[in-house]
Amino acid sequence: MKKLILIAILLGLAPVVLASGHGGYPLDKADVDLENKDSLQRGAKMFVNYCMGCHSMRYMRYNRVAKDLGIPEDIAKQDLIFVTDENGDKVKIGTLMKNAMREKYAKEAFGTKIPDLTLEARVRGADWLYTYLRTFYLDDSRPTGVNNAVFHNVGMPHVLWKLQGLQKAKIEEYEDHEGNKHHRIVGFEMVQPGTMTGPEYDKAVRDLVNFLVYMGEPVKLERMKLGVYVLLFLAVFFVLAYFLKKEYWKDVH
Repeated sequence: MKKLILIAILLGLAPVVLASGHGGYPLDKADVDLENKDSLQRGAKMFVNYCMGCHSMRYMRYNRVAKDLGIPEDIAKQDLIFVTDENGDKVKIGTLMKNAMREKYAKEAFGTKIPDLTLEARVRGADWLYTYLRTFYLDDSRPTGVNNAVFHNVGMPHVLWKLQGLQKAKIEEYEDHEGNKHHRIVGFEMVQPGTMTGPEYDKAVRDLVNFLVYMGEPVKLERMKLGVYVLLFLAVFFVLAYFLKKEYWKDVH
């Protein structure tokens, strides 16, 4: 019984722990909308232009994305496929969304294996990704020249810096209950503006995260719609079962 209570407490605290981010930095709400196909299409375009040079989606095919997002196949071939085969030709639209970067080269360039992003939104959560992509800051101690508020000492460079610009972190010193001094990030100050304003960049990142959330579970909307029908069926079945039970037991005292 005690173990069950402990498990229940831990499950209840899990959302609170996740919401606090990494190192105590608070996560911002992504507010993604999987029914917004325009947002998903913009997110797909951002992914293939800015992310797919390093990251792959090896469990998804281009034609599935085109079909789900309402993109004609000829447009998808033109705007989404930039990877070539060994002959230098564009890969087929039915191909898995893998990139051309080899694992050995990735380790040499970035010092770590580059993750596949198909399920990243399910692993990290939409709020984590949304905050992560907006909280890169200048840090001369890092090989790439940047660090991140929710992923300290991240190996990934800030690939969207031309859009967002470059910012530096505002650091606050505080003491814990034992009197030990620590530092935390409380905000950011823009050093070099990007091509987008703050709200424009937030919207672009939200579109990208929306696409990543879709990738993690492409059938989520269908599952949720099916769930409504299942619940309605159970409700009707419950009523029928209740009256059937009353009929069976009406003569039992």
